[in-house]
Amino acid sequence: MITIRRQLLGLGFVAASSLLALHAAQALTGPQAITIDGGPLGSLSLSGGADGYGYVATDTYNGEQNEGFDVGSALIELQKTTGVVQFTAEVGSNSYVTLGALSEDGHGHVPETSISTYSTGPLFLGYVTIAPPNSPVTVSAGEIGSLEGYESTVDWNDPTQLTTDAFYVENSNSVGVEVAGTEGPVTATVAFGDGFDSGQWNYIQALVTYTVNSNNVLNVFGGYNLGRTGPGAFVYGGGQAGTPTVYENSNAVGAYYSYTLGNLNLVPEVQYVYSKVDHIVGIDKTTSNLALEGFADYAFANTPYSLGGWVEAEKSTGDYNWFAGPNSEAIGAAIAPTWQYKDLFARVNAGALYLLSNKYDGAVSYGYGSSGTSKFQFTGTLEGGLLF
Repeated sequence: MITIRRQLLGLGFVAASSLLALHAAQALTGPQAITIDGGPLGSLSLSGGADGYGYVATDTYNGEQNEGFDVGSALIELQKTTGVVQFTAEVGSNSYVTLGALSEDGHGHVPETSISTYSTGPLFLGYVTIAPPNSPVTVSAGEIGSLEGYESTVDWNDPTQLTTDAFYVENSNSVGVEVAGTEGPVTATVAFGDGFDSGQWNYIQALVTYTVNSNNVLNVFGGYNLGRTGPGAFVYGGGQAGTPTVYENSNAVGAYYSYTLGNLNLVPEVQYVYSKVDHIVGIDKTTSNLALEGFADYAFANTPYSLGGWVEAEKSTGDYNWFAGPNSEAIGAAIAPTWQYKDLFARVNAGALYLLSNKYDGAVSYGYGSSGTSKFQFTGTLEGGLLF
């Protein structure tokens, strides 16, 4: 990610819970808040953005049109970041385009926007923070952001518009309570709530950030399911889950390290997500997803141009579809030359994913193209937007 992702956790910014460390190298400068007079509420910060894109893809399923246009994200955020009682309210819709992910029917379709719909409707983030004076600890409650992973849930905060396998399998926003504290170079945050926005409070997350110096930051995160999420749970997309998924009953552990050298920022990440056997919810065998990622951003000095990108490798085990399919193995890469002038930006995003393994039960194949078994897919988008 390029802009602030999880900074100032101990200062009552639970935007910290969905954002992270400030990088010197930025492939895209995110929204710059406007300060407004909130009357009795005091000083408020207003920011937001909107984008759209055209796309092209190879090997889409069953002759589907492989080019077109789609909307991206459209969000407006209002924050109060001073005083004992603070708040964040972010309204609108966010979207992401995951490179190479197969739909639930096991086919590679056009790279249409996946819009996350939460149980709170158009309220993407909304929480109140209590920040006692001179205290390193804050407490927040409401619709909060995830503590898992490096990539943002908002596309213009990432190195490219195309997201990875690691992002695809992570928990996102959920209703919960979060406690954050800072001691020296260490910031720790713990959240408890309805992971995966399921409506069932049984998921705990944690993030520990160690700031070595301004150019080196280590982050270790994890999530653990304390109970069981069964039929009827709310899932992303605005409906009820007819069948429990491995996502809703999963556990996660991972880490990423941010290294900045001048205008260059490098972030390697490793993540392991798994679900244990639970016959009651239909998980009859242990299943998991391992993701290895490497992100890079480079800003060309004194120009409006920058370059972002990433490489990835993923491996799934067990007869469950985490990303590309059961027992899948895949490698992929994406790159995004970027132009930005003040509040306007444009990016050319290009990515390719190749399935090293696309069979399970010894014979059943899945994949892309009219055959539904092709191992390769290319996705390209031309993205443009306005940030403020």
